[in-house]
Amino acid sequence: SESTKLGVSLSSGVIAGVAAAIISHPADTLLSLINKEGAGGEGSIMTRLGRLAYETGFVKLCLTGLGARCVMIGSLTAGQFGIFDTIMTLTGASKFKFTNPEEH
Repeated sequence: SESTKLGVSLSSGVIAGVAAAIISHPADTLLSLINKEGAGGEGSIMTRLGRLAYETGFVKLCLTGLGARCVMIGSLTAGQFGIFDTIMTLTGASKFKFTNPEEH
């Protein structure tokens, strides 16, 4: 049914969004830190990033703000998946451009 397909789409979006949030979170946290005035001291960008990562600590770098990020990115990605599937259904478009696996 259409509601089941939409549920699967939204669930898939949440899973994809949370996975993306977890993977990208440490790098985004470092990016936020490095953009503050004087962060990491003097030196090249890589030296400053290394210093910030060391000072912050691995666990804190990976976990600070992760819950909120997972909720935000998970819900945004689920929304995108839901909009895509809804528009595909409304327009009657097929997801299988070249071959339809149901026909084989």
